[in-house]
Amino acid sequence: MLEYAKVILPKVSFSKELFSKELAKCINWVEPVQVQELYTWCYKNFNHMYPDVLAEAFSDIAA
Repeated sequence: MLEYAKVILPKVSFSKELFSKELAKCINWVEPVQVQELYTWCYKNFNHMYPDVLAEAFSDIAA
């Protein structure tokens, strides 16, 4: 599911609302051991666009 997240998130990044919804789904779908990798990848690729969305989505995840 991590690879799916890496495909779908760039495709929906044109819309903050859609990106936020899809990111929440992806966080729930990936294996628990992959959440940190998703976190790192998202911050590397989308922090310039949606730092607030990322902070909220990963607020319960220890970085």
